[in-house]
Amino acid sequence: MTDAVDIKALGKVAVLMGGSSAEREISLLSGNGVLAALRSQGVDAQAFDPAERDLVELRREGFARCFIALHGRHGEDGTVQGALELLGVPYTGSGVLASAIAIDKVMTKRVWLAEGLPTPRYVSLARDAQADRTRVRGVPDELGLPLIVKPPHEGSSIGVTKVMGYSQMQDAVALAARYDAEVLCEEFIEGDEVTCPVLGAGESAIALPVIRIVAPGGAYDYQNKYFTDAVNYLVPCGLPAAEEREIQRIVVAAYRALGCRGWGRADLMVRAADRKPFLLEMNTSPGMTGHSLVPMSARAAGISYEQLCLRLVQDAALDG
Repeated sequence: MTDAVDIKALGKVAVLMGGSSAEREISLLSGNGVLAALRSQGVDAQAFDPAERDLVELRREGFARCFIALHGRHGEDGTVQGALELLGVPYTGSGVLASAIAIDKVMTKRVWLAEGLPTPRYVSLARDAQADRTRVRGVPDELGLPLIVKPPHEGSSIGVTKVMGYSQMQDAVALAARYDAEVLCEEFIEGDEVTCPVLGAGESAIALPVIRIVAPGGAYDYQNKYFTDAVNYLVPCGLPAAEEREIQRIVVAAYRALGCRGWGRADLMVRAADRKPFLLEMNTSPGMTGHSLVPMSARAAGISYEQLCLRLVQDAALDG
């Protein structure tokens, strides 16, 4: 794959990392990994932290394209993408609209449900509803227990609670509300946790191998995701071939429904009772750290970390 990439034609590449979101720490890990990989292939790549420098400098300094290694708000929510559109600097990953929808888990669900794609039942609580103790306490009556409470605009398991009983609802909502004006309460799907990356755009988008995630006590949280080796990532996933193909089919359909391009990674639960997959979210700027899942899946498909970075930066584009 590296042979097909004209390194010189890529020009000067800015690796956008850091930023101002709650996921800054992870973004710096991702960005430095990408930076090292691109440089190892002879690319003129440089680090660029939008929290410390004005994006206008990208034009001034002659950057030909950007690798977006930002996570969370002001990174994968369409805002940076919009600024790069105005500057005319091509970038990796999804465009403005797809990024803005995918960062919002409630809007994402609405699109998927309209397309007939499976996602867990949910209740969205605006600020006034969060202050209504009767409303909050009544959510389990609609969704059952256990259930998941989370901020719909954050990633990396930040602000997420698995609620086991009515008495936990107020604290769970209060925690999520620290990160978001809106709070998402979601039906808990008991079963296998899986993730599946996608590369490409439109009809040419393809799913990479599915990864099954086995966390200690089911606690696939921020700490276990990034800073321990307690989680087992199974790729090949060990699921029946037909089941893996169905997950891949649904993920590509979900990716296309949102209008994603470049790359992305969908997280799903496969319900133990009937083996039905349910879409949880679409990440449009997935992690590229040592613990990250897209590189792991790509490696299983015969694509090295360096090849993946080159492919993504070569596919950098503008919406127009």
